[in-house]
Amino acid sequence: MYCINCGAKLESTEKICPLCDTKVHCPDVTETKEPLYPAGRIPKLKHRSNTFNGAVIIMFLIPVAVSFLADFHYDRNLSWFGYVLGALILGYITFALPLWFEKPNPVIFTPCAFAGVTVYLCYINFITSGDWFLTFAFPVTGGFCVISTAVVTLMRYLKKGKLYIWGGAFALTGAFVALIEFLISITFRISFTGWSLYPFAVLVLLGGLLFYLAINKSAREIMERKLFF
Repeated sequence: MYCINCGAKLESTEKICPLCDTKVHCPDVTETKEPLYPAGRIPKLKHRSNTFNGAVIIMFLIPVAVSFLADFHYDRNLSWFGYVLGALILGYITFALPLWFEKPNPVIFTPCAFAGVTVYLCYINFITSGDWFLTFAFPVTGGFCVISTAVVTLMRYLKKGKLYIWGGAFALTGAFVALIEFLISITFRISFTGWSLYPFAVLVLLGGLLFYLAINKSAREIMERKLFF
């Protein structure tokens, strides 16, 4: 806890800042003379009902039906409906499917979302008769899936070392951006210009800064006082 006036670090039992005599204000602690609710009648959060989840499904089915009718009515053939259907299914898997669970585990749903993206890109590659899925889309999606799943897993199950986790994530992402430019040059036969070095340098420096704050306790405390976290 820190003083809201001068930023000095305070003990949890202090009522007045010893440096500037400012009254300690802690918004997380509220003093009330009477309880907010009568005893035994405190409202509890309820899990979303099946009716709500059914309404979400209907909300997704409406654009599916409209897109199908619009595409078929235009030339009595389905030309672009598959793209819309795939995008809607992907959106449902990413945003709506976790609502069916009381406590959705992001460690499970994060790779599921990336798996949906991979299948959707494979479908687009097949429909357009492209040759970029195996050499570009699949490794790029898989790389981001591994990094994202690793960060989500570590953040969920480790109580300490968050600065190390995010520092490593930024550094790995920077290195992966350089690999993406290499895959682009191979897949689409574009010359390697080195544009990826700029985001690589920024992300690696940012990751190094987080590692430095994780190692140096005094520097970390200074940042905490400046940013009030």
